[in-house]
Amino acid sequence: MQTLSEADVRQRISERLDTSEFANKKVLLIVPDATRTAPLPLLFDAVHGELTGVGATVDVMIALGTHPGMPDDAILKLLGISDEDRAGKFANVGLFNHEWDNPDALTSIGELTKADVEEISEGLLSLDVDVQINAKIRDYDTLLVLGPVFPHEVVGFSGGNKYFFPGISGPDLLNFFHWLGALITNVGIIGVKDTPVRRVVDRAATLIPVDRRALTFVVNGKANIYDLFYGTPEEAWNSAADVSAQVHIERVDKPFKQVLSCAPLMYDELWVAGKCMYKLESVVADGGELIIYAPHLDEISTEHGKYISKIGYHIRDYFQKQWDQFKHYPWGVLAHSTHVRGTGTFEDGIEKPRIQVTLASQIPADVCEKINLGYRDPGTIDVESFANREDEGILLVRKAGEQLYRLQDTNQR
Repeated sequence: MQTLSEADVRQRISERLDTSEFANKKVLLIVPDATRTAPLPLLFDAVHGELTGVGATVDVMIALGTHPGMPDDAILKLLGISDEDRAGKFANVGLFNHEWDNPDALTSIGELTKADVEEISEGLLSLDVDVQINAKIRDYDTLLVLGPVFPHEVVGFSGGNKYFFPGISGPDLLNFFHWLGALITNVGIIGVKDTPVRRVVDRAATLIPVDRRALTFVVNGKANIYDLFYGTPEEAWNSAADVSAQVHIERVDKPFKQVLSCAPLMYDELWVAGKCMYKLESVVADGGELIIYAPHLDEISTEHGKYISKIGYHIRDYFQKQWDQFKHYPWGVLAHSTHVRGTGTFEDGIEKPRIQVTLASQIPADVCEKINLGYRDPGTIDVESFANREDEGILLVRKAGEQLYRLQDTNQR
């Protein structure tokens, strides 16, 4: 599939974005942070121009979920705003970080009842869930999501209403549906469109008391756009997910005994570098090894590291079969733990992960041992020595985290 030129992108935005819906409105543009591949400078400039052209005022919120907040200079770089433009055409654009852990920054818009949860989760969970979202939404006429769509370990495919939940949501719903995804497992959910978690996200979005729209897009690893779609978040996401399924899923004939999964620089902590595992877990053979190669990485998680240091990385059943011991930890952290460690068994107090996960980063060996991951000195790894060895059962992925690898026979995993 061919990607679009910059001129093509601007033309499609002009043609597909229904600017009549934004005339003289206050618009909150919701965008991803720097951990997603996206040509945001081009897209932001084009969208801002189209909206202000019909009298709309535009502010921007970074859909951080539980990621760390971005400094002002990093947000300007993310959006491609120069000092000159900040003082000029973008002078009136408000720039906001989402604050998931600040109760004063959140507002409750309803709840998912126990009956709702039982129905959507197909009986896996039963509880009432308060639905909170960033309170700033009430200051706007329209919320416009501007974000990419990729296969995703929790929701199936990212994008759409996911930019509200968990993008700008409170912790209760976030923790609930991340654990729901963990119960289903990464392998069972990633790259699947219709999932219980997607239904949670879409159901919660109906409670938002502000008009919702989305401009979704699908990119390659170099941030070149294949196509983009506009409409309700559900409509735009649905079309983009179909394209993502074509370009972001690579099928292989047989599993590999060893995978070197190279983390790009945008994954600056293990919380996001875990994607190097999620997208490749399915194609690692039983008893095989996946190496997260991230020589630049020196942090587990600035936001959640204190919890991960206590509980470590374990398979789902390790937590599920000892639930009273772990249920008080944030469920989103438990979910992350299981996604990084992968599937396996826990019987008679003995944990047996299906594969070995090894971390090659600046995080030292004793810390890796404490959190239940393997360790390898990244200085001992010659990346090129892993290249072109698929026939030997060895796979090198140079920019991991966004391309999903799956076996041709999906029933094998």
